[in-house]
This record gives sequence, C-alpha cells and structure tokens, in this order.
Amino acid sequence: MKNHKADITSLWSGICIDDDLKAFEVLFHLLHVKLIKFCVFYIHQKEPAEEIVSDVFVKCWESRKILHHIVNPETYMFVAVKNQSLNYLKKYSNIHIVQIENSNEVEFINIYDPQKELEKKELNFLMDKAIASLSPQSSIIFRLIKEDGMKYKEVAEILNISPRTVQTQLFRAMKKLAVILIAHRNSSKPADKKVAAGQHITDLGLLLILLKIFF
Repeated sequence: MKNHKADITSLWSGICIDDDLKAFEVLFHLLHVKLIKFCVFYIHQKEPAEEIVSDVFVKCWESRKILHHIVNPETYMFVAVKNQSLNYLKKYSNIHIVQIENSNEVEFINIYDPQKELEKKELNFLMDKAIASLSPQSSIIFRLIKEDGMKYKEVAEILNISPRTVQTQLFRAMKKLAVILIAHRNSSKPADKKVAAGQHITDLGLLLILLKIFF
C-alpha cells in the first residue's frame, strides 16, 4: 500500500513539475477503472461515469501547474470524482416532473435559468482573475473548495496541513478577493448619491454571494 502511494506521488510530481505525459498515462491506467467504479456508486450509470472520470483527468492535466502542492493525489482524485458526480446529479435535478391539471399526464419542466447562469459565469471570470493574485497555497485551497466542492478536512488531508490552517487561508483569500472584486465594481465612479447607494448595496450583495458560494 505504501509503495502504491509512493508510486502515485512520484507520478503526480512528474506530471505537475515536469509535464511528464507518460507519467500521466500511467496514472490514468492505475486509477481509471477504480474511479469509474467509484463514480457509478453515486450516479448508477456507467457511460456518464466514464465521462466524469475522463473530465477529471483532463482537468488535472490542464491545471497541473497549480496542483503540485497536493500531498495526497489519489485522495484528491477520488474526492474530485465524488464532487463531479454530485454536480452531475444536481444538474439533472433541474428537470422536474409536473402533473398536468385535470389529466393523468405529466410533463417535464426544466427550471434552468440562463440569466442566473450568465451572472454566475461573469462572477467566476472576475474571481479567476482575482485568484491569480493569491499566494500559491491560498490559491490551491480556494480552488479545491470553490471548484471541487471539498470540505476543510478533505483539503487538509490532501495538502497535509491542519483543517484550521485551511480555514484561516480560505478566510484570508476571501477577504482579499472581496476587496479586489469590490474595487473592480467601483472602478466606474457613480454619478450621484443614489447611484452610490445602489453601488454600496451591490458591494454588500457581492460579499453575500461570496459567502453563499462557500458556506
């Protein structure tokens, strides 16, 4: 077991530091089948599970330069697959079955809101720019929690630090991001007090959005 873990860690180092594609292929073959079985446990469908696992591997390769701080890569992979599986289930929960009035028929209604999704994408774009200004450890902690939906304990295990350190780093990152995002919103000076008051409300709303996303 220790040798297996050492092998995974060595491969991960080669991927993140040396851009070793061969190491990535070996890691894929080592974990691919296990991760698919693990994913099927959540979503009960093999084909979507294969896609989810492939997406996680692709994301790991694309983000490899910011993932080299991860101490337990196998744990990271399993947690990432778990959270992507839950996201998959949440995505399809947008489809609701509704009984048609005065009939025995039902129809499927998609409650997906494109406007809300657009606003979320715009906020994520601003945050991605702000995240680039964080320290390496704060950045990886923020991304593990924001993008992968991990808990403090999971991140602590992956990075081999205490949950308290994770919490402290996350709060520091959020404070800095809030300052950056609010400064961005205020870059265009309000024309009058009413607009300024409205801007202040927007700033408070932005902070509430950040809190809602992470807590």
